[in-house]
Amino acid sequence: MAMQPGAQDREAIKKVSQEERFALLKGEVPEFMGRSKVDRPAKVLGICGSPRKGNTEWMLRKLLDGAKKAGAETEIILLREKNIKACDGCLTCEAGGKDRKGICRIEDDMQGIYPKLLEADALLFGTPVYFEMLSGLLKNFMDRTCPIWPRLEGKPAGGIAVAEEGIGKAIENLRTYCSVCEMRWVGSVTALAKDPEEVAQHEDIERQLERLGKRVVAIVTE
Repeated sequence: MAMQPGAQDREAIKKVSQEERFALLKGEVPEFMGRSKVDRPAKVLGICGSPRKGNTEWMLRKLLDGAKKAGAETEIILLREKNIKACDGCLTCEAGGKDRKGICRIEDDMQGIYPKLLEADALLFGTPVYFEMLSGLLKNFMDRTCPIWPRLEGKPAGGIAVAEEGIGKAIENLRTYCSVCEMRWVGSVTALAKDPEEVAQHEDIERQLERLGKRVVAIVTE
């Protein structure tokens, strides 16, 4: 039996009317998003691809804190807390090409995440490094954005990666995804750490994260 979206995601969907949600998924701009950027704070969404609470989440939250200090509204999605099934490659969502309807037939927590991605003015990604690549959690999430990725075009994006020994191609993985979606890559911050709270001891990393968060908001509002 198909799983339904979690309670938190159902509540999030309720904040956007059904008419507005359908408009988002069709790539249209509903009235509440048609306001000038100076009339509302920028919305910055963070996607955390770590399976545990540790350095990746800490860095992503600090990145979002920088955006908040620049006046943005921020939110973080912890993929480890979501029920997101693997894309089964049915290709149903690809009907219509770039004018696709934005609908995935898999009923899970992605149904509540799609509107958040479309509403966001900027996206920030966080991943631990496994085998010199991004995490499976984050890759699975990216695969499931197939129904809406054409609607992400032009959004500023950035990312962070944490590894024990080497970042490898993790940031390159993030940049490749953003390039495919034609998002505007702003920058990244990386760190080497083994213990869950190790990165928090480095003030220079925290400063870099704050600067990047502020830079993302500056690009949104320029």
